[in-house]
Amino acid sequence: MEPRLSAQMKAVSAEYLGPILDPSSGSKQQYITKSLASLTDIQEDGLSLVTGSLGLSLALRDPYHRDRASRTISLPVRGHTFPRQSRGYDTSPITRRKSYDRAYRPTDGYTPPSSPPLRTRNDRNVFSRLTSNQTQGSALDKGVINPIGGVKGGRTAPLQCVSVAEGHSKPVLCVDATDELLFTGSKDRTCKMWNLVTGQEIATLKGHPNNVVSVKYCPSSCLVFSVSTSYIKVWDIRDSAKCIRTLTSSGQVVSGDACAGTTTRTITFAQGECQINQIALNPTGSVLYAAAGNTVRIWDLNRMQAMGKLTGHIGSVMCLTLGQSLLGKDQVITGSKDHYVKVFDVAEGTLGNVGPAHNFEPPHYDGIECLAVQGDVLFSGSRDNGIKKWDLEQQELTQQIPNAHKDWVCALAYVPGRPMLLSGCRGGMLKVWNVDNFTPIGEVRGHDSPINAICTNSRQIFTASSDKTVKIWLSKVWRKR
Repeated sequence: MEPRLSAQMKAVSAEYLGPILDPSSGSKQQYITKSLASLTDIQEDGLSLVTGSLGLSLALRDPYHRDRASRTISLPVRGHTFPRQSRGYDTSPITRRKSYDRAYRPTDGYTPPSSPPLRTRNDRNVFSRLTSNQTQGSALDKGVINPIGGVKGGRTAPLQCVSVAEGHSKPVLCVDATDELLFTGSKDRTCKMWNLVTGQEIATLKGHPNNVVSVKYCPSSCLVFSVSTSYIKVWDIRDSAKCIRTLTSSGQVVSGDACAGTTTRTITFAQGECQINQIALNPTGSVLYAAAGNTVRIWDLNRMQAMGKLTGHIGSVMCLTLGQSLLGKDQVITGSKDHYVKVFDVAEGTLGNVGPAHNFEPPHYDGIECLAVQGDVLFSGSRDNGIKKWDLEQQELTQQIPNAHKDWVCALAYVPGRPMLLSGCRGGMLKVWNVDNFTPIGEVRGHDSPINAICTNSRQIFTASSDKTVKIWLSKVWRKR
C-alpha cells in the first residue's frame, strides 16, 4: 500500500527531492514511493524528516530546515499543532552530514539538494569579520586601532584599557611609541607604524629574515631601527619608509636593504655574526647600542659607523636601557642570562672594549629579562619571577620581591607622570607598584597570552602580547597609600 502524502509533506519532498510526479501516471508511480523512502533517510543536525507532523516539527526546530521549509509550509496539518519550538542541543558535526539512499537514482534533470552554508572559523578580529564584506584586497591587511567601550579591568583596577591595535598575524614582540606614532615588531617578520591620532596603520616595514625582536624610533632624525636575527634595518620614514642602511652584529654597514626576507624558520648566521636581542638609543639620538651575544656594540649614527663594545658578561645580554647622562657620558645598564646587572659609563667617541663601571650584587636566580630606570632608581625583572630595586648612586640593592609574579617577569616600565612602576609577566598579568616603597597598588589581567614588552609615551601605556595585539591603557587617578 502506497503511503499518503499530506500537502505539507509533498511540499517538503519537492523542496529536497524535486517535484513529485503525477500519481496518475502509472509508469512514474514508483518514484513517489522512492521519494518518500529517501525523504525518511534525510538527516540534518541529528534530526530525521519522517512522515507525520511530529517528525516534521522536530526537523523544523533546526534553523536551517525551518528557513527552507518556511517557503512552502504555511499551515500545520489538519488536526495537529506544532509543539513550541526550542533550541536543541548542538550535536556532533558528524551527525550534521546528510545521508541518502545510495540505491536511489533520480530522474533526468533532477538537481540534488545543496549543501548547508559552510561556516569556517575565522581568526580575524570581530571588527574585521564585520567589515569583511565591504573591505576587499589589501585593505584586509591594514591594521587598525579599535577603541574599547566601558571599563576594562573593573572599577578598582589601577589601569583602564581604552583601545587595541590589531593587524599583526603573529605574536607582537616589541613596541615603541611617541605621542603621535606607535611602532610594533612581530613574529610575522614585519614592523608596523601606526598613527595614534587617527587609529590607522601607516606602513608595514617588511623584508626581515625572521622575528622582529626590537624596534626603536628616533624623532630627531625620523629614523626607525628594527632588529631581526643579526641585522638592524634602518628605515627613513620620510622617504616612503625606505630601508637606507643595514647594520650587522659584527659591525658591518651595508647601504640599502642587505637582508632579504625568507620563509624558513631556521635561523642561520654568517661567520662572525650572532643574534641581536635588543637595541637602545641615547637621549640625543646620536648613538645606538645593540646587545649582540655577550657584548653591546656601540654605533655612531651621525657617521653610521661601529665604534667600541661593552664587555664583561659571560651570558647573552638580553636587555639594556640608558640612565641619565653625566659629564657627557651615557650610562648604559645591561641585564644578561648570566643573572647579573651591570652599569657602563660610555664617553662620546669611545673606541675599543669598555668594561663595566659597576656589577650589581647579589644577582638574580635566573636570567634578566627587562630593566626600567628613572633617575637613580633602577628595577630589574627576571625569569626567577622576581623584581629587584637598585640604587644607582649608592650602587646597592634596596628592596626585592622574590615572587612578584607567578611567571617570568618579561617587561617593566614607569607610568608616565606618576610614581608607579608597571610589570608584565609571561602569564599575561599586568601589575602596578608604588615606586617609593615598592608595594603593590593593584593588578589587572592584561592579556590572555604573555606580555612581551611595555612602553609609554607622555600619557599612554602600551603592552605588546603574544595574542597578536597591542593594548593601549590609561592610568587612573592614583592616591598615595
